[in-house]
Amino acid sequence: MEAVRRDEEWLLVFPVREPGEAGEIVQRVWPGRPDPVPCRVARRVSARALWAKLMRATFDAAEPGVLFVDRINRLNNLWYCEQISATNPCGEIPLPPYGACDLGSINLTRFVREPFSTNARVDMEGIAATAVIATRMLDNVIDLSQFPLPRQQQQARGSRRIGLGITGLADAMIMLGLTYGSDEARRFAASVMETVCHAAYRASIELAKEKGSFPFFEKVGYLQGEFVRALPQDIRDSIAAHGIRNSHLTAIAPTGTISLLADNVSSGLEPAFDFYYTRRVLELDGSYTEYPLTDYALRAWRDLHKDAPLPAAFIDARSLPPQTHLDMQAALQPYVDNAISKTINIPQDYDFVAFQNIYELAYDKGLKGCTTFRPNPVTGEVLHAVENAERGVHCCTVEREAD
Repeated sequence: MEAVRRDEEWLLVFPVREPGEAGEIVQRVWPGRPDPVPCRVARRVSARALWAKLMRATFDAAEPGVLFVDRINRLNNLWYCEQISATNPCGEIPLPPYGACDLGSINLTRFVREPFSTNARVDMEGIAATAVIATRMLDNVIDLSQFPLPRQQQQARGSRRIGLGITGLADAMIMLGLTYGSDEARRFAASVMETVCHAAYRASIELAKEKGSFPFFEKVGYLQGEFVRALPQDIRDSIAAHGIRNSHLTAIAPTGTISLLADNVSSGLEPAFDFYYTRRVLELDGSYTEYPLTDYALRAWRDLHKDAPLPAAFIDARSLPPQTHLDMQAALQPYVDNAISKTINIPQDYDFVAFQNIYELAYDKGLKGCTTFRPNPVTGEVLHAVENAERGVHCCTVEREAD
């Protein structure tokens, strides 16, 4: 990104196969290698030209996503013993070679008390208690899992990396009367993720007292990690005294399928895609079937208020400007030691220059990665809005002027 901004050249390199290989040789970190290796410079390209090709591809076909891998490695709790070059397919778990995912998500809608009322509130103590149980559960999964390859087992049980996150955030905020794009909503979301993060770390310390720290744990190196240094003092002191069971504790996954199974709550930290929509499902015979769905928060409102007009908090993803998505991701990132899967919905007629700026803004906000989706003929759409369906008040209309 710095080379793009300075209009510098970017080196395309590949490891030297045999000693004495001709050409310009540089030292580079390479996936799967513990130390930098000599690489031959295959070509020099304009960083800006390469960036423009990447942006055009993701604008036209929704691929590739973008990772800021230097930041990922700098913030990695295992910075002292591993080098990360990729993530799992959805992007919420940066992984070393042979790494594996072990994910869970807390459904926030189950912790909203007296929804859609002036007394609406969230049970933070309940969320914290659930995070403690979930941490133990996810840790148990590592021991119960059967791994296809010995090196996968060695990596998973060596780091005991887990990723506890959230789902149903947007629906929970709607039930609390919070508008997704507001400062108050971001503060609420950050406080929830802070609660999950700190409860999970404290639970992992207790597990270490009971079962021992993860095998790759090195106290001095771990406590020097940039993410760990930002944790509350009591957590760091407890890690120093007792160790910790899991190298990483938090991640926010896309949760598309599990959110559907949880009565179709909104996914992960995403805004509600829409309140009525269809979902395309791949059947066993290879065909696709479209199923109509109604958002959980809308059904909850209708159960209480029948046909009353929807509150302003009913905002769908396509009604929000891209920066709103990035702002929410940035609000939660300080409490996520793995990463966040976040999709920014882009209108089909969105300006290409403005589209490129989304990724630069993601970099400036300290995010670890960024994914956008613009409807296109190459990938099609899994979710389709129902035209003329009931909607909440649009974010930029006269009705919202007072906000």
